[in-house]
Amino acid sequence: MRILHLDGGKELRGGQWQVLRLIEGLFKAGVESTLLARRNSPLYRVAYERGWHVEPLGVARAMALARRYDLVHAHDAHGHTVGAIASPGKLVVSRRVAFPIGSSLKYGCARHYLAVSEFVKGVLIEGGVPEEKISVVYDGVPLLEPSAGTQLMAPASDDPRKGSALAREAAAAAGEHLRFSNDLIRDLPEAAIFLYITASEGLGSGALLAMSAGVPVIASNVGGLPEAVIDGETGLLAGPGEIAGAIRRLRGNPAYACGLGVNGRKRIIEEFTVEHMVRRTMEIYRRVLK
Repeated sequence: MRILHLDGGKELRGGQWQVLRLIEGLFKAGVESTLLARRNSPLYRVAYERGWHVEPLGVARAMALARRYDLVHAHDAHGHTVGAIASPGKLVVSRRVAFPIGSSLKYGCARHYLAVSEFVKGVLIEGGVPEEKISVVYDGVPLLEPSAGTQLMAPASDDPRKGSALAREAAAAAGEHLRFSNDLIRDLPEAAIFLYITASEGLGSGALLAMSAGVPVIASNVGGLPEAVIDGETGLLAGPGEIAGAIRRLRGNPAYACGLGVNGRKRIIEEFTVEHMVRRTMEIYRRVLK
């Protein structure tokens, strides 16, 4: 099997890390991949450094290569546009964002959609995509060593929808110092509680990484987050006015916080590993190619 991957992301965010993990997992399964990404983007550079076949993203190059591949897999909106022009008959699309679809014409092109959560599947159906053309494939994260840290941590983001200001205010109200991390895999060993506050979310790969490290997560009750962060079982879901109280609750009951972390890590092992994501993606590829 040969797959041509398209991703136009300008930053190395959760979706781009999923592309890298998928390509690596497919390689281990004997699947050949080529990635088309923005020239000199972080994704392009990291893929090149890791030895993957990567070329600059563009319609002409995608059209030239698509005929030599079994499927074209678009991973973001720009990649979707390029794939819809270059090879709609071979196109599958991963959808990771929670906001409504913009172009019904573009969304009529792909053969199949890989929704990152049941919530995102619902968004696609509301946008007119037939349910039989949608499969849920959860993001996968590496299984990290359990954290023994003490810090309150949140992912760093300049996106106003990601709730950094609200997380900072809640931490201050709880009397806590909040550390923002640009590299969660590096920093999570120092975390005791992880805040994932956002106005909109397809699933939340940062929350998944924290759960993988056994760090109890306090997350917004939006989008696909409740599919991973089960309130009171694998973490806490909190509205804007409830975050500070949730922080105090976990700080005041270390045993409860530890139990949430253990349960969260177990849920990652059961549903959200890279191996699960790769296997499920390959099942979709084979189904589409029948």
